[in-house]
Amino acid sequence: MGIGTPRFNPNTPIEPRPLTIYSNPLFFQTHSLLITLINSTKMASSSMIVSFALLACTLCLITSTSSAQLTHEFYSKSCPKVFETVSSVVRSAVSKEKRMGASLLRLHFHDCFVNGCDGSILLDDTSSFTGEKTARPNANSVRGFNVIDDVKKSVEKVCPGVVSCADILAISALESTLALGGPSWKVKLGRRDSKSASLSAANSGVIPPPSSTLANLINRFQAVGLSAKDMVALSGSHTIGQARCTTFRARIYNDTNIDASFAKLRRSNCPLPAGSGDNNLAPLDVKTPNYFDNNYYKNLISQKGLLRSDQVLHNGGSTDSLVEQYSKNAGSFNADFAAAMIKMGDIRPLTGSNGEIRKNCRKVNS
Repeated sequence: MGIGTPRFNPNTPIEPRPLTIYSNPLFFQTHSLLITLINSTKMASSSMIVSFALLACTLCLITSTSSAQLTHEFYSKSCPKVFETVSSVVRSAVSKEKRMGASLLRLHFHDCFVNGCDGSILLDDTSSFTGEKTARPNANSVRGFNVIDDVKKSVEKVCPGVVSCADILAISALESTLALGGPSWKVKLGRRDSKSASLSAANSGVIPPPSSTLANLINRFQAVGLSAKDMVALSGSHTIGQARCTTFRARIYNDTNIDASFAKLRRSNCPLPAGSGDNNLAPLDVKTPNYFDNNYYKNLISQKGLLRSDQVLHNGGSTDSLVEQYSKNAGSFNADFAAAMIKMGDIRPLTGSNGEIRKNCRKVNS
């Protein structure tokens, strides 16, 4: 599957869209098939040819209208100020707390990996379902919900009932990255919001834990259509943000593939036994934790990856060369990170008449 290409879902209802039949390569494929059928049917009656023609046109129309695609210009007319509105709120929040940039970026990742990029991670528990916020990968970990609330309120003032919470997450991830010096990319929009969330889905292992092996990381990303290269590039988001002691205690006390001075530094704020200082924080990037750069990969080469799931990217395995490439070439990392973010944003979005546009990101519309 090519970069930035949404996966076709045959169960997705047809979304009303302008017909662009003649720019659709499938039109020409169907046209060629029709000509072949006619040429190979010298004795065919005119009615058979007409039937073939009708079938071909119908298939072309269905294909042209049923693959509801995300586009960068989705809100160009309905909410042309959406980017600047989101940017204003996000950049204000990040200026007050640098860590928030990483938190908002992570929200988008954790949302997309559980049943697609549908804003389900934002839903509070209800009497009919238990949401994703208390799932193992998210409890006492994901944050930034109040900022998303503020973004939604601001967007609703500009264009009420138009922009989905799922799209707000996607734009917030971009603006957070930019606020901390990272690369830009063309965010594709048009997602709709889910009407439910699933604790069990979030707990099913689809989000790789910080103790992941390289094989598990590759498998988890491939399961949602992302390559090993995408995985290594997206892991570079750990150039910003912080982690809790519980996520790296085992590594700094037990692992051998760790720089001794780095382990000692981290132990000073993450004591044994478990239960003591569990929520103490440490930067994922020991060099420049508040700036989006390629120092994360340089840390891995020096065996200063904070999480096991970080260090396995450069530990004698298949991704070593890519880590080394990104450590030397920031431009290569930025380009691949941007491309991978676009691909991640394409994971199973709700489009067309599926889902809804929530008025409040924390709850479904009544």
